Amino acid sequence: MFTGIIEATGRVTRCEPRGGDLRLGIVAPDFDASDVALGDSIAVSGCCLTVVAHEGDTLAFDVSNESLALTTLGDLGIGDRVNLEKALRLADRLGGHLVSGHVDGIGRIVSIEPDARSQRWIIESPPALARYIAPKGSVCVDGVSLTVNTVDGARFGVNLIPHTVEQTTFGDRRAGDRVNLEIDMLARYVERLGSCDHP
Repeated sequence: MFTGIIEATGRVTRCEPRGGDLRLGIVAPDFDASDVALGDSIAVSGCCLTVVAHEGDTLAFDVSNESLALTTLGDLGIGDRVNLEKALRLADRLGGHLVSGHVDGIGRIVSIEPDARSQRWIIESPPALARYIAPKGSVCVDGVSLTVNTVDGARFGVNLIPHTVEQTTFGDRRAGDRVNLEIDMLARYVERLGSCDHP
């Protein structure tokens, strides 16, 4: 479990095909990995990945075909930045919302417009996810917990304050870019409960 509050960004140093999937190497000098062990979970731009190697500032992850098919991890190239967050501990503050790191689909940035010092983004989600995104609800975009401001069909709007843009990969993003989306897990369970047959 994660909170969607990014701890640092890292840069891709390796994208090595291995037997049909991918070994991903990330260097992150500003990410405190002193307590990270092999087998730990790290959210990499919203995708929960397992640490398979750790040396100094560099972490390595194996990315399965399933993850490559359902996320933007396969789009990454050497030098690209990614958002990083360690798994939530029970004693941690929950500053964002509960995030599983299991990406539900890929969205597309429709527009990025300035709003005073902030930015207003419009993102288009896959049609199947649109029903789970509600005004004032939560959504996770590339691992970042955000509040939904507006909803119009499959498109939704979010507001990014300067701190969020500066401390994440959002400063690198442009209209047309693809992003990882994870819907609020509560919305998932509410739908499941509503669709169950009751005696």
